[in-house]
Amino acid sequence: MAPRYLPAFLILFGSLTGSAAWMSAQEGNPSFHVVVDMVQLNVAVTDNKGNYVTGLHPSDFLVAEDGIRQKIATFGEGNQAPRAVSDVAAEDAPPKAARTDSAQPPSGPPDSAGKVLSSHSSPDPPDSPLAGADVFVLFDTSNYMYRGFALAQDAIADFVRSLNGPDRIALYSYSRDLFRAALLTPDREQVLQGVRATTAGDDAALYNALLLTLRDAARYKGRKVVVVFSNGPDNDSLVPPEDVGELAQSEGIPIYMISTRAAKIEPISTAIFGRMAAATGGEAFFAKSWKDEQQAFSSVRDDLAHLYALNYYPQANPNRGWRAISVKLAGERFKKYHVRTRSGYRPLPAHALENHAVVQ
Repeated sequence: MAPRYLPAFLILFGSLTGSAAWMSAQEGNPSFHVVVDMVQLNVAVTDNKGNYVTGLHPSDFLVAEDGIRQKIATFGEGNQAPRAVSDVAAEDAPPKAARTDSAQPPSGPPDSAGKVLSSHSSPDPPDSPLAGADVFVLFDTSNYMYRGFALAQDAIADFVRSLNGPDRIALYSYSRDLFRAALLTPDREQVLQGVRATTAGDDAALYNALLLTLRDAARYKGRKVVVVFSNGPDNDSLVPPEDVGELAQSEGIPIYMISTRAAKIEPISTAIFGRMAAATGGEAFFAKSWKDEQQAFSSVRDDLAHLYALNYYPQANPNRGWRAISVKLAGERFKKYHVRTRSGYRPLPAHALENHAVVQ
């Protein structure tokens, strides 16, 4: 049965990271105002062989929004806490390509159709640490996962164990409903218990679950990423993937899609997964075997350890709609390198910021 999609704003709108907005009325004519305090970018830089380029400085990056040059305010690399650019010491050593070894880890409420989308209440998050990232793992436990379910659990468990450092992890699972198996925590054992407690179940409502996961992630300060393990297409969501992808872009949350051969042979899901990952600054992987699943998770882990954090306060911009972001490297010597980040964002109006819960 074809999915019944409703616009995402009828289901959920989260707050834009680091933003504030309000609405006023003058002489009976409403006007909308948006103030974006800070835009957070996760930026990957690689050479022609796919090796990460390390040791870059803030002055090596050119950031523009709608073609307007932006001034980087804070800067960090890997698991370092972002610092004010004025405090970042200049380094004389030129950038170098770092080859990573994937075998060694670097240092609810019902919706409008009456379905229950959440079986745990949303967490009330404290301030996140500035170093590292908050990693939300979304695990497909639908009936698409009956084959190879235990192997998928093992791959996720290995990924959780491999994340050493300041990162915090949450584990969510989904079939028709979303289940928050482990709320965001630095305790790896608590997350592993959540992995072991998952069971395969019903139809797949991936985009419903991903929307709710993004909402939870957006409530935390600092870097956030969502890692989705999906074994097949979505056949039960109410929201379209385009709206989910745009919300992730606006919140500055990269989405990493890890899927199996079952989704690879379904062309619509293949295209959607690829577009959503690319637009948010993440990546999409299609694993043919259990070993490939482990390699995909290792690639995500390596990415998290090598991302640059570029944050800026936007220059005056009259555009209240979609704002395109461009990140390039300055100088001819960097032409051979590749830059990956989100493509833009949409400042959210006041009415979208007022309600963080699912519409009844």
